[in-house]
Amino acid sequence: MTNDANSAVVRVEGLRKRYGDVEALRGVTFEIRAGEVFGLLGPNGAGKTTTIEILEGLRQPDGGTVTVCGMDPAREPNALKQRIGVQLQATVLPDKIRVEEALALYAGFYQQSASLEMLLSRFGLAEKRRAFFERLSGGQKQRLALALAMVNNPELVLLDEPTVGLDAQVRRDIYELIERFREEHRTTLLTTHYIEEAERLCDRVAIVDRGQVIALGTPRELVRSSGKGTRLEVTLAQPVAPERLKQLEAVSDCLEAGGKYILHAQPPATGVAALLRFLEAERNTLLDLHIAPPTLEDVFVEMTGRRMEDA
Repeated sequence: MTNDANSAVVRVEGLRKRYGDVEALRGVTFEIRAGEVFGLLGPNGAGKTTTIEILEGLRQPDGGTVTVCGMDPAREPNALKQRIGVQLQATVLPDKIRVEEALALYAGFYQQSASLEMLLSRFGLAEKRRAFFERLSGGQKQRLALALAMVNNPELVLLDEPTVGLDAQVRRDIYELIERFREEHRTTLLTTHYIEEAERLCDRVAIVDRGQVIALGTPRELVRSSGKGTRLEVTLAQPVAPERLKQLEAVSDCLEAGGKYILHAQPPATGVAALLRFLEAERNTLLDLHIAPPTLEDVFVEMTGRRMEDA
C-alpha cells in the first residue's frame, strides 16, 4: 500500500458519459492523492455513481482519460480488481448465506486476502458470523458490505453512498470505520449527498452537479471561498417573501426551505439587528434563530442557486 502523499492513485481528466439524450458526465476532472479520503459530493443524479462505476471498470466512458492505481480500468479490469475494494450502493447476497461464508466466498476471488477473523472483529460481525444474510439488520448488512470491500486488503477503497438509508447511530459507526481507513493511510473515494458526511470525513471534496465538478478543495477552503458570511437560520411566526429579507442591511441572500429562512450576513450582528428592526416594524415574531458558520451546502447554493436536497 503506497503512502506517498504526493502521488495520485486516481487521475480523471475530461471524463464524459452519455445515456441516450442524457449527458451524465460533462468533462469531469480530478485526482485523488495517496492516503486521503476524497469525496464526490452532490445531489442524486449529479453523476457520482456513473463516475465511480467507470473507475471500477463497470462502465466504459465515452471520452476522457482515467487512471486508477496506474491502470486503465477499461483495458485492465481484472488486474485492477485485485488492488481495489468496492462497496456498491446496494449489496445483494443470497438470503441463506452466512456472514463468514460470504467473506470466505469473496476471499476466493482474490490472489491475496485479509484475515477473515480480523474482518469479523473489526467490522463488529464476530457475533453474527453464523447468521444468515436475511437475518441481518440494515446496519449489519452495511458493515458486511464494507468488510467484503476490504477482504483483499485493497490500496484503494471505493464507497458509493455508504450510509444512505441508515439511522444516525449506524451512520456514526460507519464514520468511525471510514476514519480508520485514513489512519491506515488507505486511499478512499466516498460518494455522498450528505453535507455533514463530507465535512466530517473528507480531506478534499469535489462538488458535482449535472455531470460537472463545480468546486474542488478541502471543506475549509471551499467554505472560506464562498464569501457568504455567517449563516442565519430563522423561523418566523408569519411568512415573509425571501426577497424582502434579502434587502436587509448586511444580508447577502435569503432562501426559504422547510418553513425556515436561511440568510447569510456579514457582519452577522448587523444582519441580526436589521432583522429584528424589520420584524418589529412588520409586527412579526421571531420564533427561533440559529447562527452558524457557512457550510458546503452554502457553497452549493451559491454556485447553483438551489439547495442540494432540492436539486
